[in-house]
Amino acid sequence: MEERKERIGKAIDEAREDLISLSRNIHDHPELGFEEYKALGFISDVLEKYGFQVQKGYGGLPTSFRADARGMDGGPNIAFLAEYDALKGVGHGCGHNLIATCAVGAFLGMASVLHELPGRICIIGTPAEEGGAGKVKLLDNGAFDDVDYALMMHPSSGGSNLVGRGGRAACTVYVEFHGKGAHSSVPKNGINALSAVIHVFNQIDLMRPTFEPQDNINGIIMEGGTAANIIPSFASCAFCLRADTMKRIEELIEILRRCVENAERLTGAKGEIRCDDISAERYPNRPMCQAFKDNMSELGIEMTWPDPKKQYGSSDIGNVSIKIPAIHDYLSITDNTEIQGHTAEYAEAAAAPEAQEICLKGAKGLAMTACDILSSREFQKEIQEYHEKQIPDFYKNK
Repeated sequence: MEERKERIGKAIDEAREDLISLSRNIHDHPELGFEEYKALGFISDVLEKYGFQVQKGYGGLPTSFRADARGMDGGPNIAFLAEYDALKGVGHGCGHNLIATCAVGAFLGMASVLHELPGRICIIGTPAEEGGAGKVKLLDNGAFDDVDYALMMHPSSGGSNLVGRGGRAACTVYVEFHGKGAHSSVPKNGINALSAVIHVFNQIDLMRPTFEPQDNINGIIMEGGTAANIIPSFASCAFCLRADTMKRIEELIEILRRCVENAERLTGAKGEIRCDDISAERYPNRPMCQAFKDNMSELGIEMTWPDPKKQYGSSDIGNVSIKIPAIHDYLSITDNTEIQGHTAEYAEAAAAPEAQEICLKGAKGLAMTACDILSSREFQKEIQEYHEKQIPDFYKNK
């Protein structure tokens, strides 16, 4: 291993106890998206302990933050991205305590050698990945305007260590219907809002055979009335849409909108649609992924490329990957194939000692990859050329 990378690893090892405590503190105090004030405090305390100034509320989001370190003049800016929101009723069932800690560790490790290299690094806290699309909001607010590369790690399970894994575009759509209440003995006197909701679900099910292979529309009824002997005057539902691209998500939203309009005509209820920000499909930068793979191999973890035919989930890192070269690679924290993300079992695994060790190795791998980038203008050129070829013209022309 290169001497500079050895020093990166040593710096992270020296911060070991602080990093493990950070991971456990975030894990033991789970907070939902845009409510991560305790996590923000835990992270800020660690960064400030090591002499870094933390800008809280960065990019217009109260629970976001940014800290910077500067090397020699003339180089690019690399961002390590931290997530730290939890899941409702599950806690850190996606391991975001590890993502945040990994980003902090990578930032501290890279900062220890930055004086020898041209460029800058920063760590950006990105709230509300679980449904709030925090990175999309930060992008819209200019939070990534001075960033040239984005690096982060995500925990996985079942011994699956993946680089270059993509992700589909996704969006949550909320539908409300307003009808007219009435006694159930005389239903003709009312307008049944729940019937309108059910009619939307039925239309979607009828249309599934026409969907593309990567299309998903999954929904739940959120409100459907208060008593069985009352015609519901209000009902609501929510749908999670996934597709290959943001463009296809927009088409699915229009399909859903037509379903709502049909339900209005049939039932007489009035529908309203509200859409969250769209998390874009992901464009992992292959040269950066390969560098991370090579660095993790040096650290004793062999990573593989994903099955291109497999369906994967979504994240707002996709929007970042369209704007700048980015990686979002996966390190397994448990070999148990029955432990899946977004479960209580995974939340428990994210607190285990084995997970903390993987987190520290991930921090070293990310920092070493950032070192590779700042050390070579040729590598920077290769990364950028790949990015330019990879991103569809549809996004470049927007």
